[in-house]
Amino acid sequence: MHSSPLTPEQSTNSTDFPRQFARTRRFFLGVPRHFTVSPDGRRVLFVRTGSGTDPVGRLWQYEDGTERLLADPALLVGGGSGAVPEEERLRRERARERSVGVVSYATDDAARLVAFALSGALWAVRTDGGTPFSVPAAGPVVDPRPSPDGRYIAYVSRRSFHIVDLTGADRQLARAQDPEISYGLAEYAAAESMHRSRGYWWAPDSRHVLVARADTSPVERRYLSDPADPAKPPQAIRYPAAGTANAEVTLELLSLEGERVEVAWDRKAYEYVVAAGWDAHGPLVTVQSRDQRIMRTLAVDPETGATEVLHERTDPAWVEIIDGTPARTASGALVLPEDEGDTRYLTVGGQRVTPEGLQLCAVLGVEGERVLFTASDDPLETHVWCQEPGRGLRRLSREPGRYTGAARGGTVVLAGLTPRGDEVGVLRGDGAAGDPPYQALASLAEEPSITPRPVHLTLGERKLRGVLYLPSWHEEGTGKLPVLLDPYGGPGIQAVGQARDWFTCVSQWFAEQGFAVLVVDGRGTPNRGPAWDKTIHGDQRGPALEDQVDGLRAAAAHCGDLDLTRVAIRGWSFGGFLAAAAVLYHPEIFHAAVAGAPPTDMRMYDTHWKERYLGHPEAQPENYERTSLIGHGHLLSRPLLLVHGLADDNVAAAHTLRFSAELLAAGKPHSVLPLPGATHLPADDAVNAQLLYFQRDFLMSALEGVADTE
Repeated sequence: MHSSPLTPEQSTNSTDFPRQFARTRRFFLGVPRHFTVSPDGRRVLFVRTGSGTDPVGRLWQYEDGTERLLADPALLVGGGSGAVPEEERLRRERARERSVGVVSYATDDAARLVAFALSGALWAVRTDGGTPFSVPAAGPVVDPRPSPDGRYIAYVSRRSFHIVDLTGADRQLARAQDPEISYGLAEYAAAESMHRSRGYWWAPDSRHVLVARADTSPVERRYLSDPADPAKPPQAIRYPAAGTANAEVTLELLSLEGERVEVAWDRKAYEYVVAAGWDAHGPLVTVQSRDQRIMRTLAVDPETGATEVLHERTDPAWVEIIDGTPARTASGALVLPEDEGDTRYLTVGGQRVTPEGLQLCAVLGVEGERVLFTASDDPLETHVWCQEPGRGLRRLSREPGRYTGAARGGTVVLAGLTPRGDEVGVLRGDGAAGDPPYQALASLAEEPSITPRPVHLTLGERKLRGVLYLPSWHEEGTGKLPVLLDPYGGPGIQAVGQARDWFTCVSQWFAEQGFAVLVVDGRGTPNRGPAWDKTIHGDQRGPALEDQVDGLRAAAAHCGDLDLTRVAIRGWSFGGFLAAAAVLYHPEIFHAAVAGAPPTDMRMYDTHWKERYLGHPEAQPENYERTSLIGHGHLLSRPLLLVHGLADDNVAAAHTLRFSAELLAAGKPHSVLPLPGATHLPADDAVNAQLLYFQRDFLMSALEGVADTE
């Protein structure tokens, strides 16, 4: 039988959750982040907003158990309340930044001078005392970074690269003479798909800089307009869609005296600049072929720009990018990942230093011969580990959760998403007996009004990791519950884990509305090893959707209260694609769907991300046909709500609008909710709150309609 509808009394404790979810920016506000540890390990710099609802970021320093405010935008001239430069706005969009004020910063090597930008103005502060001071700049400032010795600050202004000393003496080292040229900025594909957010790197001598030059003139133009404001002119953006031209990226070695040397490599064969840096051994660059099957680590001669191949990784599908690699230890040993079978290893100097089954996630830093990294030996958890000659391999984070961190001078900052929420602590030493106690950095984030009640499951033959959320008021065996699948289900994101985050809270909120909510991480999601990653090569729809179906059936066998005659699915981005695909291809299983920002035509997604999984559309068009929803709209027979931000420059609104037009032409009823002015991550608090209510009501109504007709 069907359970009775949810009553107001049953949902009292969750009534305000959507508004809390929105005003806290998904519980992001008030959480410490962006950590820098001083060389002696005594001081930790970080950014934190003023409260769980205050969006203004402030710069803090932690020392000897005490926090000290270094920079508060409200106390500075201008307050950081003005418009940010367009290049900075785009950088924040790529980073999915949810705050304002001090959102990022950089320091000199001693962590004594800190530089940051507020509304395009350049500011600096010394950590040993004093107040923040403005530094004159030639124009609106983006990504300021002090030199290692603290004498200069580099920055980008109007796509040109500048150096300024603290008196305001400014030098333009590279001028962008064309609107399509930029120096010192990451191009779209690097920032969105390669996790490279930077475009320049200081040399240790503070006299030279490695700078990326990007020419976007070959890249296709797209135009974003605001239909809600027809008087506003459209904005032209350069977007490298699959199969089309990328930005042409070169690297130059610039000296403060004005000398310029171009870095030489086979750019035709290796057009992607994945990573770069400059350490005591010289500049280091990683490049990748267009088909992403070859990745090379290059040493650069700082005098001539000539390059030497230090290492090459190959893979018949694609070579995965691991954040923080390559790196080098003090002795020059290369720190790199190595894939073999079901394990992604960490190697130092060509030697594996992690065991089989421990999956390398990212390298956080190298100090001397010590390597700090994150890795997972259980898909539900990610921990911070340390490898050091003479001491071997040690796990530094202890409690369940997903951790990252920073370390220097014998101090480790551990930032974790745990079952209790965000937790950040400072660990002196390795936490062994005799080390100073673990000290927490205060989180000012609001406590969610919803308490997730996850039931972790291992589902089916592939041992899929899943989690089931039931209403807190539901008593087992008292009635059947409609089912809501709430996945992401794609590369790069795990939705199932030993952590309380915004995703788990939203799933529990939907459970409180009367659903049994199931979340499943299928093939292609992270931290199950290279073989698991590559199962989606050539087909991003089939395996992902099959795993949702298998997970649902296995969960229903585990819990008899799941009503398989009323099953809905919702998701955003890849999750939105998966939701729409579910009702298209399996209407016998899925009875309604909400698809937010779904990429319906894979040919319209960007080069680096989409060609990684599906190949080049000219060489392998069948992969794009197989995976795309466009061309298959005639299959729809279930209620479908499409939601899309009209200012989305990642998954363009054209994905939804073209698919909707196809559905209409095929006579397939559906609903479309456009969000004027919204990007891929809608920022309006009222919109974000109402979106949850709107989805709930749509799905409840759709499932009740199914129950009435079947």
